[in-house]
Amino acid sequence: MKNNQIAEKSAPFRVGKWLPSDQTILENWLSNLIAEAEADTRPLLPVIEEFKSFIEGDPVVYMYFNLMFTEVSRKPPYNKNPALGPQVRHYQMMLRLLNIIMTKAPEFNETGLVGFPINAIFDWSMGTTAGFAAFLDEKINKQLKRILAEWAIFLDSVDSRYVLNKDPKTGWFGADAMKAMPGFNQEFQCNPELPYHGFKSWDDFFTRQFREGQRPVANPGDDNVIVNACESAPYRIAAKVKKQQRFWIKAQPYSLEYMLAEDPLTKKFVGGTIYQAFLSALSYHRWHSPVSGTIIKAYVIDGTYYSEALSEGYDPAGPNDSQGYITEVATRALIFIKADNPAIGTVCMMPVGMAEVSTCQITVYEGQHVKKGEQLGMFHFGGSTHCLIFEPHVKLEFDLHGQKPGLDSQNIRINERIATVLNK
Repeated sequence: MKNNQIAEKSAPFRVGKWLPSDQTILENWLSNLIAEAEADTRPLLPVIEEFKSFIEGDPVVYMYFNLMFTEVSRKPPYNKNPALGPQVRHYQMMLRLLNIIMTKAPEFNETGLVGFPINAIFDWSMGTTAGFAAFLDEKINKQLKRILAEWAIFLDSVDSRYVLNKDPKTGWFGADAMKAMPGFNQEFQCNPELPYHGFKSWDDFFTRQFREGQRPVANPGDDNVIVNACESAPYRIAAKVKKQQRFWIKAQPYSLEYMLAEDPLTKKFVGGTIYQAFLSALSYHRWHSPVSGTIIKAYVIDGTYYSEALSEGYDPAGPNDSQGYITEVATRALIFIKADNPAIGTVCMMPVGMAEVSTCQITVYEGQHVKKGEQLGMFHFGGSTHCLIFEPHVKLEFDLHGQKPGLDSQNIRINERIATVLNK
């Protein structure tokens, strides 16, 4: 696929099995969680109590968190079938559910993995007009960041390992999980003879590393070959990307100025090409360098966690259909690499957090030289989406391994070739 053949379009899908495509499965999971919360008599944890005080102490925030649950009853398909009415009916129940989640790690579920449990709580309210306003609010996102940071402490603790068991249905080393992750013991660094396969925590399991030799770098001596930066499935390729666009509208065109947070290097990429791909819940969640070069800048941009594009309409697993939109507003990392190959110039690797998956850890430093295929960083608690951004002079021939980006795309292995630079 040559540069002049690239079409800027998107396609909807249930990204990477983070949330089930069958809404009934999600509703049943949430019903069970609500029953557990209603029977739980424990006081709210300090971080949830703080969130409660924040909501009730700010009149605008209080209005948002009341209206968003009221508005759910008018959102399709619930407004067409009242029997399926919203299960989270007020912010007080939302707080009780969050309180339960703080000491839970996700279990495996063959029929519909709920890898975003907090996202599942907000699934309908985030798509309302009040929810749209709330989840863009900077003060609210600061509170959500505190909650997610506290949950991350649990997910990085030994107590989170209870789901790393051999239960045939819900254990991550049970029969169903092993069927979904064939070759796990051979591909990843682990010891099946040890308790929990030797993993120290849920986070340790989800940021697991490949064994030596499992993901060789394609054409390591050829700087014209660009490799896949994440174990991911192609979502979109866009050419001649503009500095500023109305990114919140249907089709969610890329807007470089907002994606790159007005970084001075933005001007380098105006008119260039963007490749975006999404990660799977069952896959590998570290990022590798697509090219050999020098890190000239690397930092994390704080952003939103549960904002989705209203222009996409009904999305039963939001913000899955908002993959383009969240590149402008979500928490993300920016890693600028000056490639050794002058035909490439500077490339930006941009991992983007989605919902809970918003802890972007950069593991390289400015001034460091990296070889193609070396680690750049990782998502904690899974993965999300990422972009590679190229300068306008770079002529690329993409290799998506026989598939088109979007609806039915499958993972391309990390370090495999995804594009070749055409020097002529």
